[in-house]
Amino acid sequence: MGRVNRVVIVGGGPGGYESALVAAQLGADVTVVDSDGLGGSAVITDCVPSKTLIATAELMAEMEEAGELGISFTGPDSAPGVVTVDLTRVNTRVKALAMAQSADIERRLTRDGVRIVNGRGRLLGPNQVVASLADGREETLDADAVIVATGASPRTLPSAQPDGERILTWEQVYDLDEVPDRLIVVGSGVTGAEFASAYNALGLDVVLVSSRDRVLPGEDADAAEVLEEVFARRGMTVLSKSRMESVTRSGDKVTVTLTDGRSVEGSHCLLALGSLPNTDDLGLDEAGVVRDDGGFIKVDRVSRTSARGVYAAGDCTGILMLASVAAMQGRIAMWHFLGDAVAPLNLKTVSSNVFTAPEIATVGWSQTAVDNGEIQADVVTLPLSGNARAKMQGVRDGFVKLFCRPGTGIVVGGVVVAPRASELIHPVAVAVSESLTADQLAHAFTVYPSMSGSVAEAARRLHRYHA
Repeated sequence: MGRVNRVVIVGGGPGGYESALVAAQLGADVTVVDSDGLGGSAVITDCVPSKTLIATAELMAEMEEAGELGISFTGPDSAPGVVTVDLTRVNTRVKALAMAQSADIERRLTRDGVRIVNGRGRLLGPNQVVASLADGREETLDADAVIVATGASPRTLPSAQPDGERILTWEQVYDLDEVPDRLIVVGSGVTGAEFASAYNALGLDVVLVSSRDRVLPGEDADAAEVLEEVFARRGMTVLSKSRMESVTRSGDKVTVTLTDGRSVEGSHCLLALGSLPNTDDLGLDEAGVVRDDGGFIKVDRVSRTSARGVYAAGDCTGILMLASVAAMQGRIAMWHFLGDAVAPLNLKTVSSNVFTAPEIATVGWSQTAVDNGEIQADVVTLPLSGNARAKMQGVRDGFVKLFCRPGTGIVVGGVVVAPRASELIHPVAVAVSESLTADQLAHAFTVYPSMSGSVAEAARRLHRYHA
């Protein structure tokens, strides 16, 4: 029997714990060094909490429009009822679910034989990690392979510093014990749009400050247009082409000053200004691990860094900062190091979702790439307004868009804007991943009536281009 490979993982987020599970499955001696809680920000302060909050917001949004389905809410003496939110109870549930998920991850790692060290890890070289423990001691761990999976943190600015009470990052909003009178969200990327949508659905007065000419500048333009129309219909104020200069607090008031001299006042401000990698003070430079100008660790498509035996996964690499991508990077790293079958990371098969209402899900090549001539593709867009199930549920916003190659008809991308678009994108993602044709996607049976029927119908409409 050969010597057992020793793997040390710094960081317990998706990139860390998924790589640990693969390494343990393949017989390695695995240690995870983590200081922030297993699951990382994805589970404790980001994805799980935010999507739990959004689940409550979705129900509120559905209840607001229930009248169309013949449902009304009445109070005493048949007076019109008012649906309200108890933000303290919502946030208590959010944090409880996050910690429960973290505990589940810890149990699974322990069950699979992974050793967990509670401490902050840093590299002493490409084959050694030192863990600074809570009691002040240090433990040195030898490794045949090291994975750095330390994630990222909310970006702030000197002129917009969070105080955890009125000026908040997305990691701090779950400590709110009062409903904001007026919430100003600065930043209209995915995080900003999701929180603006959620809090607006919860009944808050929301102002979204966007430095770009539209919300979600990195997403499909048609999808962003639908979302902006929904935001306007629900009473949200969107300030486009409005760049924040500073955020200040005076008592129970917050003022966001814009670069053009205008100012916006509210009771609270949520900063959604992007993320910075957690890569300082980890010994990376001394170990020969190269970072880019933004501090992100440079990796190849099998998660290798510039230092032999050192891999990196997740947000600290800056590569499509999604929990699913972090997890895949971690798995690929261990498959590669331990000699299992492995395929390099292919970002063109990654499906992603913006958890607004409606959701926006995408996979593969985009409309922008088609318009810019990066790829030739035929495009079909099918509004959900004609879908029977959508009509039954009172859904009138959204569409399915598919891209396929001329001639071959192979599906190379898609966009779904709909409630639960994160579920509807899966058949499109399978088609893109497996190079299925539009005809093959169309010929698979769908349930009638169903939202997924629109995916098949869009695929059928692409048939005429390559018949």
